Amino acid sequence: MDIPLPLHHFFNRRTDPRTLDVLTRGPLASHLQAYAQRLHDDGYATQSGQLQLRMLAHFSQWLERQRITAPAVTSSTLERYVRSRRKAGKLRRGDPAALSRLLGILRCSHTESPSAPLTATQVVLRQFQHYLRQERSLAEATITHYTPIVAAFLAECFPTGAPDLQQISASDIAGFVRHQAERITTKHASTVVTALRSFLRHLLDRGAIATNLAACVPTIATWKLSTVPKFLPAAQIQRILDACDRDTAVGKRNYTILLLLARLGLRAGEVVALTLDDVDWEAGLITVRGKGKRVAHMPVPVDVGAALTDYLRHARPACASRRVFIRAKAPLNGFANSIAICSLVDRALETAGVESACRGAHLFRHSLATQMLTQGASLPEIGDVLRHRHPDTTAIYAKVDLAALRSIALSWPGGNQ
Repeated sequence: MDIPLPLHHFFNRRTDPRTLDVLTRGPLASHLQAYAQRLHDDGYATQSGQLQLRMLAHFSQWLERQRITAPAVTSSTLERYVRSRRKAGKLRRGDPAALSRLLGILRCSHTESPSAPLTATQVVLRQFQHYLRQERSLAEATITHYTPIVAAFLAECFPTGAPDLQQISASDIAGFVRHQAERITTKHASTVVTALRSFLRHLLDRGAIATNLAACVPTIATWKLSTVPKFLPAAQIQRILDACDRDTAVGKRNYTILLLLARLGLRAGEVVALTLDDVDWEAGLITVRGKGKRVAHMPVPVDVGAALTDYLRHARPACASRRVFIRAKAPLNGFANSIAICSLVDRALETAGVESACRGAHLFRHSLATQMLTQGASLPEIGDVLRHRHPDTTAIYAKVDLAALRSIALSWPGGNQ
């Protein structure tokens, strides 16, 4: 029988006709073809694609026996099928992920059953997220941090019913902050306070409350510039870079990412967001999309440009994604979030045998600032490179160069007596 175009990426004419019959019939037939195209676009190997499609063909047969149509498939349907497959001893490690991917395709095709209506709390949270995104222009990572805090606040204030926002009181706010402060670090407690104030200002702006309750949020005692940023000496940064195996595609990619962190002080999220269109080869500039939707154009150092060219020409997988840095394994698309970059940095430190109390991507950013300071750069110059909005953000690096501080310190009255 003729093999539909998307399926021919993974099957040929020597394939058992019964397998092809199952793939092209049943409630999921047309969706399996879309799924096959998705696997091909994401760079899955032939064997991996065959295993997934065979499992989904079996799922289609199971749906037919259960008299469940494609529009009626939900998350609970997938859970039932996974349980039955596990009970039969046929569940493989990647089956749940494949089923979730299929459900996403079903939803995108607009053939699924109407989704359940949002709860009153979910509506409030969606409105708050929209406010942070559109009115405040906050980064998605910040929105992700604030949302569960506000959800916990609403759950504590209204444990049994829909939130009646007019009933929120100063004692509710103080109690929530106190409970949070008792069980989390001071740094995270300050995030709780900030998130709560943002939420209450949002409620006031849209008229959900009549009083500015943000003023009732207690302050958590934190001391500005109380810590010294963790950093590594230039020799150790170079040791980490030299430890990358640049004979492999992954090594070329990782080396380029680490160079961007070390030479330009990019944040992890900024590396993730880089696209092919952000590199201006003629001008030697790279466009960095930072926090709060701020955009900066930074010059590309020679070694960074050479590494980036080597990666793009010889190591970057061919795929539809416009992201600069692509996963090494299918699906071939950009990194999901900044956590992947932080994990990459952590593995790089282990490979190089470098010990550090701080192991995230920001370690390179702090190290760059510290190196600039010791080489005589001013704080405003460092702030320009790191793209700080406020001078106070850069001021913490003044604490690093203690010798320089002593040289400009005024004599203590009576200190020579």
